[in-house]
Amino acid sequence: MTATTMPLAPGRSGRVKPLDGLRQTFTMAWRSLVAVKHNPLELVDYSITPIMFVFLFTYVLGGQMAGSPDAYLKYALPGIIVQNTLFMTMYTAMALNTDLTKGVFDRLRSLPIARSAPLVGRIAADLTKHVWAMLLMIGLGLLLGFRVTGGFGGFLLGALLLVVFAAAVSWSAVLIGMLAGDAEKVQAFGFTLIFPITFTSSAFVVVDTMPGWLQAFSDVNPVTHLSDAFRGLLLGGPVAEPVMWSLVWAAGITLVFCPLAMRAYRAKV
Repeated sequence: MTATTMPLAPGRSGRVKPLDGLRQTFTMAWRSLVAVKHNPLELVDYSITPIMFVFLFTYVLGGQMAGSPDAYLKYALPGIIVQNTLFMTMYTAMALNTDLTKGVFDRLRSLPIARSAPLVGRIAADLTKHVWAMLLMIGLGLLLGFRVTGGFGGFLLGALLLVVFAAAVSWSAVLIGMLAGDAEKVQAFGFTLIFPITFTSSAFVVVDTMPGWLQAFSDVNPVTHLSDAFRGLLLGGPVAEPVMWSLVWAAGITLVFCPLAMRAYRAKV
């Protein structure tokens, strides 16, 4: 009798070629995007919630904060978009946690695909949803009177900066999703962290109006740098320093959380 040796599945014991891994990542990203069609409620989070934020902040707080909704919209819309982007990174954590607890990753692990494809594909799909929500809010802002005076180039650079920062924060979301026991705990932890840093930044108010001790924190708050950078790029204001600090924060967050997230991911998957 002769023994027959079966080739190892590349996703289990062998190595997946880089081009194959890239193709598999795009496939997993497309899987996440197509899932919206089967779960229309997810579209509410990415569409209705951003619209609600714009209307509430503009017409409820605008008169008190800036004297008129139109004046406040010009200042606050970039900050609202930044806040919404940070909140949406928690959807990445909740989706990964749900896939993990429901055994989706167990099924994917048996396939001959790169182990990183489901994770990176999910992040890529969610970044696409970030862009959709940002365009939706910008479009609504234009209808309400907001003007991108920084030009089309400023808008593109602002959108790119927002995507880069969201990609960095997504690694912290991955870590939360891997460590949390269920999606509810992910949501509770994420909102507890994001609410304070957004509302103690320049996203919605001028930092100079805060108490001195809070100004000191706001001045080093990464959301302040990102809001100032995004606002400056859209409106044509000074951007060199806030853009630099936003990129520094994005790099630092990635360097800290990417290795921790990948270690937690490999331990679970």
